[in-house]
Amino acid sequence: MNDRLADKAFIVFGSARGIGSATVHRLTAEGARVCMADLDLAGAETLASRVRKTGGDCFAVCVDIAEEGSVGEAVAAATERLGGLDGAHINAADLDTIVKDTDALDELLTTFDRTLEVNLRGHLLCTRAVLPHLVARGEGAIVYTSSDAVELGEAIRPAYAASKSGLNALMRHVAQRWGPEGVNANSVAPGFVYTPEVEASGMMPAERIADQLSRVPGRRVGRVEDIAGVVALLLSKDGRWINGQVYHVNGGALMH
Repeated sequence: MNDRLADKAFIVFGSARGIGSATVHRLTAEGARVCMADLDLAGAETLASRVRKTGGDCFAVCVDIAEEGSVGEAVAAATERLGGLDGAHINAADLDTIVKDTDALDELLTTFDRTLEVNLRGHLLCTRAVLPHLVARGEGAIVYTSSDAVELGEAIRPAYAASKSGLNALMRHVAQRWGPEGVNANSVAPGFVYTPEVEASGMMPAERIADQLSRVPGRRVGRVEDIAGVVALLLSKDGRWINGQVYHVNGGALMH
């Protein structure tokens, strides 16, 4: 791994597992110093300990991105320890709501509201907290985790798709408004990603994996490392002329 991100300082929201965890591994492997912010503080601290044993520089803080005060405290802790911020990966989500996200007729409004509270309003809170620090540096980058659901027109999960569509709109607003001040904003939109947590649970039947693979013109389904690699690119100097874009990382399951 190269040192493309040497001495850069980042905060990753939603970093205890899955894509966020892989992003922490990738950023620290490239030399970055990382604040891991997650509601599951114990899980984030366990991961941080593992990363430090391999030579990575990271630490964990607790955050509930649905609460403005919690977000502010997490970013304050990150900037105090890191001496500022060069970028953020905003990746947190309430995964418990996805299985309750049915269709427009049966959807509970509490499910719809909670999904937007975390996936959209929470991402706005994170954006508002980190932006002043990036502007103070004179440059920086924000990467949001979106989803292919915004393009697919699924028969289920209307709240999830709506929240991610709104997130892409937020991203483009940030790119347009703060691009002149040196801040880039982009989204990475994963397709089907077979996370270590899903694999360990044994809850993903082989036929479901085969079905997902049949939709991809390739030989495997997605891995969290595939997404982390794109996030690292967008946060690095190699991504400085990429702004306002949605990167679909799905093995070709959805093509533009």
